[in-house]
Amino acid sequence: MNDAEHIHSKIKAIINQGEGMRIEFKECKTTLNKDIYETVCAFLNRSGGEILLGVRDDGVITGIDPRFVNRIKNDFTTAVNNPQKISPPFYLSIDEIVIDGKAILYIYIPESSQVHRCNGKIFDRNAEGDFNITENNHLVSELFLRKQATYSENTIYPYAKLADLRFDIIARVRKQASLQREDHPWGAMSDFDLLKSAQLYKKDFQTGKDGYTLAGILLFGKDETILSVVPHFRIDAILRRENVDRYDDRDDIRTNLVESYDRLLSFGEKHLNDPFYLENDQRISLRGKILREIISNLLIHREYTNAFPAKFIIEREKILTENGNKPHGFGLINPDRLTPYPKNPSIARVFKEIGKADELGSGTRNLFKYCRVYCGHDPQLLEEDIFKFILPLTGQATPQATPQATPQATPQDGRTKRILEFCQTPRNREEIQEYLGLKDREHFRLEILQPLLERGLLQPTIPDKLTSPKQKYYSLLPGKKA
Repeated sequence: MNDAEHIHSKIKAIINQGEGMRIEFKECKTTLNKDIYETVCAFLNRSGGEILLGVRDDGVITGIDPRFVNRIKNDFTTAVNNPQKISPPFYLSIDEIVIDGKAILYIYIPESSQVHRCNGKIFDRNAEGDFNITENNHLVSELFLRKQATYSENTIYPYAKLADLRFDIIARVRKQASLQREDHPWGAMSDFDLLKSAQLYKKDFQTGKDGYTLAGILLFGKDETILSVVPHFRIDAILRRENVDRYDDRDDIRTNLVESYDRLLSFGEKHLNDPFYLENDQRISLRGKILREIISNLLIHREYTNAFPAKFIIEREKILTENGNKPHGFGLINPDRLTPYPKNPSIARVFKEIGKADELGSGTRNLFKYCRVYCGHDPQLLEEDIFKFILPLTGQATPQATPQATPQATPQDGRTKRILEFCQTPRNREEIQEYLGLKDREHFRLEILQPLLERGLLQPTIPDKLTSPKQKYYSLLPGKKA
């Protein structure tokens, strides 16, 4: 099943399930229902949910007038980023799907780690729908306590200042979000406004304190800031193939989560094979797909108040990760019966906006899919106080690479260096070809562009749609990471 078929199947399954605690339908033929933002607020405050626009309450697809689709999308995106409407604001994406010739807009809303207001009122969700709890002090207190008890990433550090964070990492995240979507609101925001929009600066309405959260410090903090707040913070990347009693290679990572992701990805690419694989006539990196899910899960779902050091271990016969966890259920996770539960919603949101993580649930399904192709085994995801990911590598069709088999690619020839310097600003294929003075498109694609992509020196701006006419490529020069 390709991506389009999967999305269609998913939307039809939601419609068949009908409205409930986590599902809401709105007809919205030419304009947004006025109460949609109350539903958004209630979903954020409770356990997240999904909204389908262009579907009647009884599940009949009425569709949205095509002339008004873009206006509805723009109105919705503007409103949820407006603190006068949703406070604190929360960036949400809205996707268009066409079923039986009728346009539907799909909105996925994760559970937020904060308490939100719509037009100054607090809404919660139950089986009957959205209800205003603003004047019910007991229910409001319970809501605040539930958020604080569940999400340690919300812990506020009132004495942390913007100067304690890394401006270069904030700039990198802003750029990567804009590469995912040209009109991403983070692109025009100041550093402070971006952090507020990402819910990394907040106010505790019980104590009156405001400041940067643990999530904000973990994502953007200077190394000394992070270690001051979480002294036990560490991620141990270990290769253990020949020297099984100790290690053959190791990276002791004690830095912000954005750079931690890059270092873990480089470690995995250095020590794992990447067999040739075509999907829908396009070559994709199985290793990259699997590492993306493993690493994002390791960073996003870790309980950072737990002193257990996170581990990413590559052995001869398996890949293993371990991290401290606040379990939501116990035992092996079955992707067919998975109920997505965000452990650190604010951290997850930043990773999703920069293209390093998928929507909750879909990433796990992709992980199972690509692991089966990669090594013929399902991974094991064990939900306990220490969360474990295990992928057996025995019986793999292709041998495991050694560090020497996957050398660190460096731009050694003059043409490669010229391309990488030219692509510091994202360029499309035609621009690169014209810059090099080459006319043969197929030669350029097979002999120049594809090798640079496979070596990781060029990155696509739209990685999930490699053939998109809007596709551009940007460079990763040595010492510079995406």
